[in-house]
Amino acid sequence: MKSSILSAKEVSKSFAHNGGQVHILSHVSLDLYKGDFTVVMGASGSGKSTLLYALSGMDRVTAGQVLYNGRNIAALKEKELSKLRYSDFGFVFQQMHLLGNLSIFENVVVPGYLNKKNTADKVRKKAHELLDRMGLSGVKTHLPSQVSGGEQQRCAIARAVINTPVVLFADEPTGALNRQNSTGVLDLLTGLNEDGQSILMVTHDLKAALRATRILYLEDGNITGELSLPAYGTQDEKNRETQVNAWLESMEW
Repeated sequence: MKSSILSAKEVSKSFAHNGGQVHILSHVSLDLYKGDFTVVMGASGSGKSTLLYALSGMDRVTAGQVLYNGRNIAALKEKELSKLRYSDFGFVFQQMHLLGNLSIFENVVVPGYLNKKNTADKVRKKAHELLDRMGLSGVKTHLPSQVSGGEQQRCAIARAVINTPVVLFADEPTGALNRQNSTGVLDLLTGLNEDGQSILMVTHDLKAALRATRILYLEDGNITGELSLPAYGTQDEKNRETQVNAWLESMEW
């Protein structure tokens, strides 16, 4: 039986606009499970990124609960949320948000230093290991502006997992990359998942979605479908793509 690591209970998100309310999420309930590579898909404006931000504590919900380790993180104070985000959660975005005046290596170690559970030596050692794994051993001293977009995103992934997060949240991580660099980033995420990393990724890219072990479909702020898949690489990719395509068509994607 799978172990739930994060749960949403009747989560809603809305905001005021022109004297009315715009509803982005409507009574969403779901569990994220340990070791899963969960992907959220849906049309533009369906609430995919909003759901990711709500589950990760990046955004406040209007109603409902987001439960992690028995606590409703939607009710935590900002200082507590900030600590949770850098100690237990990792984040990768479409835009890498690297610090331009720091080297690739320095960008990775900074969040590690913020976690008081780490020693500086431990952080540096792990950063070197991660950057080597991600093919960045030759550019550790380079500034972000001196490397490619794909290399920047691989650096961002290393930064996101430096504190060994319980959940890695990824919002369109291949959206700004060409096909070759996208494949490289997806290979890294798949490898992390194979090592046991739990991942929640939002994407509109079918090739990215094929890496999932579970796909959720979001429509008008509601989860309207779910597809379970075997681990990537254990199923013929053409058949996997056919299966996912057929399911997405049934969702009217």
